[in-house]
Amino acid sequence: MEKKKIIAAGGLVWNEDHELLMIFRRGKWDLPKGKLDEDEKIEECALREVQEETGLRDIRLGRLIGITYHEYFDQWLQEEVIKESHWYEMFAHEHEQLVPQTEEDITEIGWKKKEEIEICLQNSYPSIMEIVHKAG
Repeated sequence: MEKKKIIAAGGLVWNEDHELLMIFRRGKWDLPKGKLDEDEKIEECALREVQEETGLRDIRLGRLIGITYHEYFDQWLQEEVIKESHWYEMFAHEHEQLVPQTEEDITEIGWKKKEEIEICLQNSYPSIMEIVHKAG
């Protein structure tokens, strides 16, 4: 049986100091992303999800960096699914207040310098490592 595909989008958000915004959710470092709503464009989804999960409002959308795939068991659907995540480069101001979306189990959020990014990636997901390294 073919696995159900879930389409999602998110962002690699950079600030003026070339720091990457990372979130800590369910014991791992991650990037803000979420599921595509019906009748929503993928770019709109990416911006909306980043805004919802981080509290940022003034975000500028950049290029599509790439698409990652990962499989997991969806608790809500009660089945194995494959998630196709579209990742966009985004830009925001570091002075804007960050508000982690706690209802999405985000317990920490912050701007990470290059050295810190590599440390965070040691406790992340393969697809996150892949897209961060692809973004350069």
